[in-house]
Amino acid sequence: MSNAIPTVVVVGRPNVGKSTLFNRITGQRRSIVGDESGITRDRIHGTAEHDGRRFEVIDTGGIVVHDHEYIPGQILRQAEFALKGADHIIFLVDGRAEITGSDRDLALMLKRLGKPVSLAVNKIDSQIRDGLTNEFFGLGIADVFPVSAEHGIGVDALLDRVTETFARGEAPVEDPPAPAGIKVAIIGRPNVGKSTLLNALTGEERAIVSPIAGTTRDSVDQAVIHQGTEYIFIDTAGIRRKGKTRDMAEKMSVVMARRHIRMAHVVLLMLDATEGVVTLDTTIAGYAHEGGRALIVCVNKWDEMKGQSGQKKNEFEQKIRDEFKFLDYAPIVFLSAETGAGVGKLFKLIREVYDSASRRITTGELNRFVANLHFEERKIYYITQHSIRPPSFAVFTDKGPALHFSHERYLVNQMRKKFGFIGTPILLQTKSKNRKK
Repeated sequence: MSNAIPTVVVVGRPNVGKSTLFNRITGQRRSIVGDESGITRDRIHGTAEHDGRRFEVIDTGGIVVHDHEYIPGQILRQAEFALKGADHIIFLVDGRAEITGSDRDLALMLKRLGKPVSLAVNKIDSQIRDGLTNEFFGLGIADVFPVSAEHGIGVDALLDRVTETFARGEAPVEDPPAPAGIKVAIIGRPNVGKSTLLNALTGEERAIVSPIAGTTRDSVDQAVIHQGTEYIFIDTAGIRRKGKTRDMAEKMSVVMARRHIRMAHVVLLMLDATEGVVTLDTTIAGYAHEGGRALIVCVNKWDEMKGQSGQKKNEFEQKIRDEFKFLDYAPIVFLSAETGAGVGKLFKLIREVYDSASRRITTGELNRFVANLHFEERKIYYITQHSIRPPSFAVFTDKGPALHFSHERYLVNQMRKKFGFIGTPILLQTKSKNRKK
Protein backbone atom coordinates (compact mmCIF):
# COMPACT_ATOMS: atom_id res chain seq x y z
CA MET A 1 0.00 0.00 0.00
CA SER A 2 1.08 3.54 -0.63
CA ASN A 3 2.47 5.50 2.33
CA ALA A 4 0.97 8.69 0.84
CA ILE A 5 -2.42 8.02 2.44
CA PRO A 6 -3.19 7.79 6.20
CA THR A 7 -3.39 4.41 7.89
CA VAL A 8 -6.13 3.22 10.24
CA VAL A 9 -5.46 0.05 12.26
CA VAL A 10 -8.29 -2.04 13.75
CA VAL A 11 -7.32 -3.90 16.94
CA GLY A 12 -9.09 -5.85 19.65
CA ARG A 13 -9.12 -9.22 21.38
CA PRO A 14 -10.26 -12.32 19.43
CA ASN A 15 -13.83 -12.61 18.10
CA VAL A 16 -15.07 -9.06 18.75
CA GLY A 17 -15.86 -8.42 15.07
CA LYS A 18 -12.69 -6.78 13.68
CA SER A 19 -12.89 -8.53 10.31
CA THR A 20 -16.59 -7.67 9.98
CA LEU A 21 -15.78 -4.00 10.66
CA PHE A 22 -12.83 -4.14 8.23
CA ASN A 23 -15.08 -5.54 5.50
CA ARG A 24 -17.72 -2.91 6.29
CA ILE A 25 -15.27 -0.01 6.05
CA THR A 26 -13.52 -1.23 2.89
CA GLY A 27 -16.73 -2.41 1.21
CA GLN A 28 -15.33 -5.82 0.27
CA ARG A 29 -15.03 -9.33 1.69
CA ARG A 30 -11.28 -9.22 2.13
CA SER A 31 -11.13 -10.84 5.58
CA ILE A 32 -12.66 -14.19 6.51
CA VAL A 33 -15.52 -13.79 8.98
CA GLY A 34 -16.87 -16.50 11.28
CA ASP A 35 -18.02 -17.34 14.78
CA GLU A 36 -14.79 -19.10 15.72
CA SER A 37 -12.19 -17.04 17.56
CA GLY A 38 -8.73 -16.53 16.13
CA ILE A 39 -9.67 -16.76 12.44
CA THR A 40 -7.61 -13.71 11.41
CA ARG A 41 -3.91 -14.12 12.24
CA ASP A 42 -1.89 -12.01 9.79
CA ARG A 43 -2.27 -8.33 8.91
CA ILE A 44 -4.87 -7.77 6.17
CA HIS A 45 -4.70 -4.51 4.18
CA GLY A 46 -7.41 -2.64 2.27
CA THR A 47 -8.26 0.88 1.11
CA ALA A 48 -11.36 2.90 1.90
CA GLU A 49 -12.87 6.36 1.44
CA HIS A 50 -15.11 8.36 3.75
CA ASP A 51 -16.45 11.83 3.04
CA GLY A 52 -13.88 12.31 0.28
CA ARG A 53 -10.99 11.21 2.49
CA ARG A 54 -9.04 8.18 1.28
CA PHE A 55 -7.13 5.97 3.74
CA GLU A 56 -5.63 2.53 4.26
CA VAL A 57 -7.23 0.06 6.70
CA ILE A 58 -5.36 -2.77 8.42
CA ASP A 59 -7.18 -5.66 10.09
CA THR A 60 -5.05 -7.35 12.76
CA GLY A 61 -5.41 -10.72 14.46
CA GLY A 62 -7.09 -10.98 17.84
CA ILE A 63 -4.65 -9.67 20.48
CA VAL A 64 -4.14 -11.12 23.94
CA VAL A 65 -1.31 -9.03 25.37
CA HIS A 66 0.15 -11.47 27.90
CA ASP A 67 -0.48 -14.75 26.07
CA HIS A 68 2.94 -16.36 25.56
CA GLU A 69 1.78 -19.18 23.28
CA TYR A 70 3.50 -19.12 19.87
CA ILE A 71 0.61 -18.11 17.59
CA PRO A 72 -0.87 -15.42 19.92
CA GLY A 73 2.64 -14.05 20.43
CA GLN A 74 3.20 -13.80 16.68
CA ILE A 75 -0.20 -12.13 16.21
CA LEU A 76 0.78 -9.48 18.77
CA ARG A 77 4.08 -8.97 16.95
CA GLN A 78 2.25 -8.50 13.62
CA ALA A 79 -0.13 -6.00 15.26
CA GLU A 80 2.79 -4.04 16.71
CA PHE A 81 4.27 -3.68 13.21
CA ALA A 82 0.99 -2.19 12.03
CA LEU A 83 0.50 0.08 15.04
CA LYS A 84 3.90 1.75 14.55
CA GLY A 85 2.70 3.25 11.27
CA ALA A 86 -0.88 3.99 12.33
CA ASP A 87 -2.35 7.49 11.99
CA HIS A 88 -5.45 6.45 13.92
CA ILE A 89 -6.35 3.30 15.88
CA ILE A 90 -9.83 1.79 16.18
CA PHE A 91 -9.98 -0.29 19.38
CA LEU A 92 -12.95 -2.65 18.99
CA VAL A 93 -14.64 -4.31 21.95
CA ASP A 94 -17.69 -6.57 22.31
CA GLY A 95 -20.58 -4.49 23.68
CA ARG A 96 -22.51 -7.58 24.75
CA ALA A 97 -19.71 -8.78 27.03
CA GLU A 98 -18.22 -7.33 30.18
CA ILE A 99 -14.85 -5.59 30.10
CA THR A 100 -12.16 -8.27 30.33
CA GLY A 101 -8.61 -8.19 31.60
CA SER A 102 -7.46 -8.50 27.98
CA ASP A 103 -9.46 -5.36 27.09
CA ARG A 104 -7.79 -3.44 29.94
CA ASP A 105 -4.31 -4.65 29.03
CA LEU A 106 -4.80 -3.71 25.38
CA ALA A 107 -6.24 -0.27 26.28
CA LEU A 108 -3.18 0.41 28.44
CA MET A 109 -0.84 -0.65 25.64
CA LEU A 110 -2.60 1.60 23.12
CA LYS A 111 -2.58 4.65 25.39
CA ARG A 112 1.18 4.28 25.82
CA LEU A 113 1.63 4.63 22.04
CA GLY A 114 0.48 8.25 22.17
CA LYS A 115 -1.57 7.90 18.96
CA PRO A 116 -5.23 8.91 18.39
CA VAL A 117 -7.52 6.07 19.51
CA SER A 118 -11.27 5.66 19.03
CA LEU A 119 -13.07 3.01 21.08
CA ALA A 120 -15.77 1.25 19.03
CA VAL A 121 -18.24 -0.76 21.11
CA ASN A 122 -19.49 -3.41 18.69
CA LYS A 123 -22.74 -5.41 18.48
CA ILE A 124 -24.89 -2.45 19.58
CA ASP A 125 -27.62 -2.97 17.00
CA SER A 126 -30.56 -1.23 18.69
CA GLN A 127 -31.28 1.77 20.93
CA ILE A 128 -32.12 -0.63 23.75
CA ARG A 129 -28.50 -1.73 23.79
CA ASP A 130 -27.05 1.82 23.76
CA GLY A 131 -26.80 1.76 27.55
CA LEU A 132 -24.26 -1.06 27.32
CA THR A 133 -21.76 1.47 25.97
CA ASN A 134 -21.43 3.47 29.19
CA GLU A 135 -19.34 0.99 31.16
CA PHE A 136 -16.64 1.03 28.46
CA PHE A 137 -15.71 4.62 29.36
CA GLY A 138 -13.92 2.85 32.23
CA LEU A 139 -11.14 1.88 29.78
CA GLY A 140 -9.97 5.50 29.87
CA ILE A 141 -10.46 6.31 26.17
CA ALA A 142 -12.38 9.54 25.59
CA ASP A 143 -13.88 8.86 22.14
CA VAL A 144 -16.41 6.02 22.49
CA PHE A 145 -18.77 5.02 19.66
CA PRO A 146 -21.56 2.40 19.76
CA VAL A 147 -21.55 0.51 16.45
CA SER A 148 -22.86 -2.60 14.75
CA ALA A 149 -20.25 -3.70 12.25
CA GLU A 150 -22.61 -6.34 10.87
CA HIS A 151 -25.47 -3.91 10.17
CA GLY A 152 -23.41 -0.75 9.58
CA ILE A 153 -25.05 1.14 12.47
CA GLY A 154 -22.87 3.94 13.91
CA VAL A 155 -19.96 3.27 11.54
CA ASP A 156 -20.30 6.63 9.75
CA ALA A 157 -20.10 8.53 13.06
CA LEU A 158 -17.02 6.51 13.99
CA LEU A 159 -15.35 7.28 10.65
CA ASP A 160 -16.21 10.99 10.97
CA ARG A 161 -13.97 11.05 14.06
CA VAL A 162 -11.30 8.72 12.68
CA THR A 163 -10.81 10.69 9.44
CA GLU A 164 -11.40 14.26 10.62
CA THR A 165 -7.70 15.17 10.37
CA PHE A 166 -7.14 13.38 7.03
CA ALA A 167 -6.79 15.45 3.87
CA ARG A 168 -9.82 15.44 1.59
CA GLY A 169 -9.50 14.74 -2.13
CA GLU A 170 -5.72 15.11 -2.34
CA ALA A 171 -4.64 11.52 -2.93
CA PRO A 172 -5.68 11.28 -6.60
CA VAL A 173 -3.81 14.52 -7.36
CA GLU A 174 -0.69 13.79 -5.34
CA ASP A 175 -0.24 10.13 -6.24
CA PRO A 176 0.93 9.31 -9.76
CA PRO A 177 -0.86 6.37 -11.38
CA ALA A 178 0.53 3.15 -9.95
CA PRO A 179 2.12 0.75 -12.43
CA ALA A 180 -0.07 -2.17 -13.40
CA GLY A 181 0.90 -4.77 -10.82
CA ILE A 182 1.55 -8.42 -11.53
CA LYS A 183 -0.57 -10.44 -9.10
CA VAL A 184 1.30 -13.51 -7.90
CA ALA A 185 -0.49 -16.15 -5.78
CA ILE A 186 1.70 -18.46 -3.67
CA ILE A 187 -0.11 -21.80 -3.34
CA GLY A 188 0.60 -25.24 -1.92
CA ARG A 189 -0.12 -27.66 0.87
CA PRO A 190 0.02 -26.45 4.49
CA ASN A 191 3.49 -25.91 5.92
CA VAL A 192 5.52 -26.07 2.70
CA GLY A 193 6.95 -22.58 3.31
CA LYS A 194 4.52 -20.21 1.56
CA SER A 195 4.64 -17.53 4.25
CA THR A 196 8.43 -17.83 4.53
CA LEU A 197 8.69 -17.24 0.77
CA LEU A 198 6.41 -14.20 1.01
CA ASN A 199 8.65 -12.72 3.69
CA ALA A 200 11.76 -13.50 1.63
CA LEU A 201 10.31 -11.86 -1.48
CA THR A 202 9.07 -8.74 0.32
CA GLY A 203 11.98 -8.32 2.70
CA GLU A 204 9.84 -8.01 5.81
CA GLU A 205 7.94 -10.19 8.25
CA ARG A 206 4.59 -9.67 6.57
CA ALA A 207 3.13 -13.11 7.36
CA ILE A 208 3.33 -15.27 10.47
CA VAL A 209 5.73 -18.18 10.00
CA SER A 210 5.66 -21.23 12.22
CA PRO A 211 6.18 -25.01 12.07
CA ILE A 212 2.47 -25.40 12.84
CA ALA A 213 0.57 -26.46 9.71
CA GLY A 214 -2.31 -24.17 8.78
CA THR A 215 -0.95 -21.00 10.41
CA THR A 216 -2.07 -18.81 7.48
CA ARG A 217 -5.86 -18.62 7.13
CA ASP A 218 -6.54 -15.34 5.37
CA SER A 219 -4.82 -14.55 2.10
CA VAL A 220 -2.06 -12.06 2.89
CA ASP A 221 -0.79 -9.74 0.18
CA GLN A 222 2.12 -7.34 -0.17
CA ALA A 223 3.24 -5.11 -3.04
CA VAL A 224 6.93 -4.86 -3.99
CA ILE A 225 8.53 -2.69 -6.67
CA HIS A 226 11.41 -4.53 -8.34
CA GLN A 227 13.29 -2.90 -11.21
CA GLY A 228 10.34 -0.66 -12.01
CA THR A 229 7.70 -3.41 -11.96
CA GLU A 230 5.14 -3.83 -9.17
CA TYR A 231 4.63 -7.37 -7.94
CA ILE A 232 1.65 -8.05 -5.66
CA PHE A 233 2.38 -11.27 -3.79
CA ILE A 234 -0.55 -13.15 -2.24
CA ASP A 235 0.22 -15.79 0.40
CA THR A 236 -2.79 -18.09 0.35
CA ALA A 237 -3.89 -20.52 3.03
CA GLY A 238 -2.58 -24.06 2.70
CA ILE A 239 -5.03 -26.12 0.64
CA ARG A 240 -6.05 -29.43 2.19
CA ARG A 241 -8.10 -32.31 0.82
CA LYS A 242 -11.81 -31.70 1.35
CA GLY A 243 -12.02 -34.46 3.93
CA LYS A 244 -9.22 -32.85 5.95
CA THR A 245 -10.84 -29.43 6.41
CA ARG A 246 -12.29 -29.82 9.88
CA ASP A 247 -13.52 -26.36 10.84
CA MET A 248 -15.26 -23.47 9.11
CA ALA A 249 -12.16 -21.26 9.09
CA GLU A 250 -10.14 -23.83 7.16
CA LYS A 251 -12.96 -24.46 4.70
CA MET A 252 -13.32 -20.72 4.05
CA SER A 253 -9.53 -20.50 3.64
CA VAL A 254 -9.67 -23.05 0.84
CA VAL A 255 -12.48 -21.15 -0.89
CA MET A 256 -10.54 -17.87 -0.61
CA ALA A 257 -7.30 -19.49 -1.78
CA ARG A 258 -8.96 -20.87 -4.91
CA ARG A 259 -10.54 -17.47 -5.52
CA HIS A 260 -7.13 -15.79 -5.37
CA ILE A 261 -5.73 -18.37 -7.79
CA ARG A 262 -8.41 -17.34 -10.29
CA MET A 263 -7.62 -13.65 -9.76
CA ALA A 264 -3.83 -14.03 -10.03
CA HIS A 265 -1.74 -13.46 -13.16
CA VAL A 266 1.01 -15.87 -12.07
CA VAL A 267 0.92 -18.76 -9.61
CA LEU A 268 3.89 -20.08 -7.63
CA LEU A 269 3.23 -23.72 -6.77
CA MET A 270 5.35 -24.65 -3.77
CA LEU A 271 6.57 -28.19 -3.14
CA ASP A 272 8.50 -29.51 -0.15
CA ALA A 273 11.73 -31.13 -1.38
CA THR A 274 12.04 -33.15 1.83
CA GLU A 275 8.64 -34.77 1.30
CA GLY A 276 8.71 -35.13 -2.47
CA VAL A 277 5.66 -34.88 -4.71
CA VAL A 278 2.42 -36.11 -3.13
CA THR A 279 -1.06 -36.60 -4.56
CA LEU A 280 -2.41 -33.38 -3.05
CA ASP A 281 0.31 -31.39 -4.89
CA THR A 282 -1.12 -32.66 -8.18
CA THR A 283 -4.64 -31.65 -7.15
CA ILE A 284 -3.52 -28.14 -6.21
CA ALA A 285 -1.55 -27.76 -9.44
CA GLY A 286 -4.70 -28.74 -11.29
CA TYR A 287 -6.56 -25.78 -9.75
CA ALA A 288 -4.04 -23.37 -11.27
CA HIS A 289 -3.88 -25.19 -14.62
CA GLU A 290 -7.67 -25.38 -14.96
CA GLY A 291 -7.85 -21.67 -14.19
CA GLY A 292 -5.46 -20.96 -17.07
CA ARG A 293 -2.89 -19.32 -14.81
CA ALA A 294 0.76 -18.89 -15.74
CA LEU A 295 2.68 -21.12 -13.35
CA ILE A 296 6.12 -21.67 -11.84
CA VAL A 297 6.93 -24.76 -9.76
CA CYS A 298 9.04 -23.84 -6.71
CA VAL A 299 10.82 -26.70 -4.96
CA ASN A 300 11.39 -25.35 -1.46
CA LYS A 301 13.77 -26.57 1.28
CA TRP A 302 16.27 -27.81 -1.32
CA ASP A 303 19.07 -26.81 1.09
CA GLU A 304 17.88 -29.59 3.44
CA MET A 305 18.45 -32.30 0.85
CA LYS A 306 21.65 -34.28 1.24
CA GLY A 307 23.97 -34.32 -1.72
CA GLN A 308 22.47 -31.46 -3.75
CA SER A 309 24.20 -32.58 -6.93
CA GLY A 310 23.15 -31.66 -10.42
CA GLN A 311 22.16 -35.26 -11.07
CA LYS A 312 19.92 -35.36 -8.02
CA LYS A 313 18.28 -32.12 -9.09
CA ASN A 314 17.69 -33.55 -12.58
CA GLU A 315 16.16 -36.69 -11.08
CA PHE A 316 13.84 -34.64 -8.87
CA GLU A 317 12.83 -32.47 -11.82
CA GLN A 318 12.07 -35.55 -13.92
CA LYS A 319 9.88 -36.91 -11.13
CA ILE A 320 7.93 -33.64 -11.14
CA ARG A 321 7.52 -33.86 -14.91
CA ASP A 322 6.27 -37.43 -14.58
CA GLU A 323 3.72 -36.50 -11.89
CA PHE A 324 2.65 -33.21 -13.49
CA LYS A 325 2.38 -34.23 -17.14
CA PHE A 326 -0.15 -31.45 -17.73
CA LEU A 327 2.39 -28.85 -16.52
CA ASP A 328 5.06 -29.53 -19.11
CA TYR A 329 5.14 -25.78 -19.86
CA ALA A 330 5.96 -24.73 -16.27
CA PRO A 331 9.56 -23.83 -15.35
CA ILE A 332 10.95 -25.41 -12.16
CA VAL A 333 13.01 -23.47 -9.61
CA PHE A 334 14.92 -25.00 -6.69
CA LEU A 335 15.20 -22.67 -3.70
CA SER A 336 15.29 -22.19 0.04
CA ALA A 337 12.76 -19.63 1.26
CA GLU A 338 14.38 -19.67 4.71
CA THR A 339 17.93 -18.86 3.57
CA GLY A 340 16.91 -16.92 0.46
CA ALA A 341 18.92 -19.15 -1.89
CA GLY A 342 17.37 -19.06 -5.37
CA VAL A 343 14.62 -16.59 -4.37
CA GLY A 344 16.12 -13.63 -6.22
CA LYS A 345 15.77 -15.25 -9.64
CA LEU A 346 12.00 -15.52 -9.19
CA PHE A 347 11.33 -11.86 -10.07
CA LYS A 348 12.79 -12.19 -13.56
CA LEU A 349 11.05 -15.51 -14.14
CA ILE A 350 7.68 -14.21 -12.92
CA ARG A 351 7.95 -11.29 -15.33
CA GLU A 352 8.90 -13.67 -18.15
CA VAL A 353 5.93 -16.01 -17.69
CA TYR A 354 3.59 -13.03 -17.18
CA ASP A 355 4.77 -11.52 -20.47
CA SER A 356 4.29 -14.90 -22.17
CA ALA A 357 0.75 -15.22 -20.86
CA SER A 358 0.03 -11.64 -22.01
CA ARG A 359 1.58 -12.01 -25.47
CA ARG A 360 -0.51 -11.35 -28.57
CA ILE A 361 0.43 -12.79 -31.94
CA THR A 362 -0.91 -11.04 -35.04
CA THR A 363 -3.03 -12.97 -37.51
CA GLY A 364 -0.39 -12.32 -40.15
CA GLU A 365 2.31 -13.97 -38.04
CA LEU A 366 0.00 -16.90 -37.32
CA ASN A 367 -0.79 -17.34 -41.03
CA ARG A 368 2.91 -17.50 -41.86
CA PHE A 369 3.30 -20.00 -39.04
CA VAL A 370 0.47 -22.18 -40.44
CA ALA A 371 2.01 -22.13 -43.93
CA ASN A 372 5.16 -23.80 -42.59
CA LEU A 373 3.31 -26.50 -40.64
CA HIS A 374 3.40 -30.12 -41.71
CA PHE A 375 -0.02 -31.10 -40.46
CA GLU A 376 -1.54 -34.24 -41.99
CA GLU A 377 -4.59 -34.70 -39.74
CA ARG A 378 -6.60 -32.03 -41.57
CA LYS A 379 -6.14 -28.77 -43.42
CA ILE A 380 -5.74 -25.66 -41.26
CA TYR A 381 -6.90 -22.54 -43.11
CA TYR A 382 -5.79 -20.01 -40.50
CA ILE A 383 -5.44 -19.30 -36.77
CA THR A 384 -6.44 -16.18 -34.86
CA GLN A 385 -5.78 -15.22 -31.26
CA HIS A 386 -8.86 -13.99 -29.41
CA SER A 387 -7.63 -13.51 -25.84
CA ILE A 388 -4.68 -13.55 -23.44
CA ARG A 389 -3.95 -14.91 -19.96
CA PRO A 390 -4.04 -17.63 -21.06
CA PRO A 391 -3.24 -17.16 -24.76
CA SER A 392 -6.31 -18.54 -26.55
CA PHE A 393 -6.60 -19.27 -30.26
CA ALA A 394 -9.32 -20.19 -32.73
CA VAL A 395 -8.10 -22.79 -35.28
CA PHE A 396 -10.15 -22.80 -38.50
CA THR A 397 -9.98 -26.18 -40.25
CA ASP A 398 -11.67 -27.93 -43.18
CA LYS A 399 -13.64 -30.33 -40.95
CA GLY A 400 -14.78 -31.04 -37.43
CA PRO A 401 -14.81 -32.07 -34.66
CA ALA A 402 -12.10 -30.80 -32.29
CA LEU A 403 -8.51 -31.83 -32.90
CA HIS A 404 -7.41 -35.14 -31.42
CA PHE A 405 -5.42 -34.69 -28.21
CA SER A 406 -2.16 -35.80 -29.83
CA HIS A 407 -2.63 -33.41 -32.77
CA GLU A 408 -3.54 -30.55 -30.44
CA ARG A 409 -0.40 -31.23 -28.40
CA TYR A 410 1.70 -31.20 -31.60
CA LEU A 411 0.22 -27.84 -32.61
CA VAL A 412 0.75 -26.35 -29.13
CA ASN A 413 4.37 -27.57 -29.05
CA GLN A 414 5.02 -26.00 -32.46
CA MET A 415 3.51 -22.70 -31.24
CA ARG A 416 5.76 -22.76 -28.16
CA LYS A 417 8.78 -23.46 -30.35
CA LYS A 418 7.90 -20.55 -32.61
CA PHE A 419 6.52 -17.94 -30.20
CA GLY A 420 7.77 -18.94 -26.74
CA PHE A 421 4.84 -18.94 -24.30
CA ILE A 422 6.97 -20.20 -21.41
CA GLY A 423 5.09 -20.97 -18.20
CA THR A 424 1.57 -20.53 -19.54
CA PRO A 425 -1.08 -22.93 -20.82
CA ILE A 426 -2.29 -22.42 -24.41
CA LEU A 427 -5.96 -22.93 -25.25
CA LEU A 428 -7.12 -24.00 -28.72
CA GLN A 429 -10.66 -23.92 -30.07
CA THR A 430 -11.25 -25.79 -33.33
CA LYS A 431 -13.78 -24.31 -35.76
CA SER A 432 -14.86 -26.11 -38.92
CA LYS A 433 -14.92 -23.98 -42.07
CA ASN A 434 -16.69 -26.23 -44.56
CA ARG A 435 -16.91 -24.75 -48.04
CA LYS A 436 -20.10 -25.36 -50.00
CA LYS A 437 -19.59 -26.62 -53.54
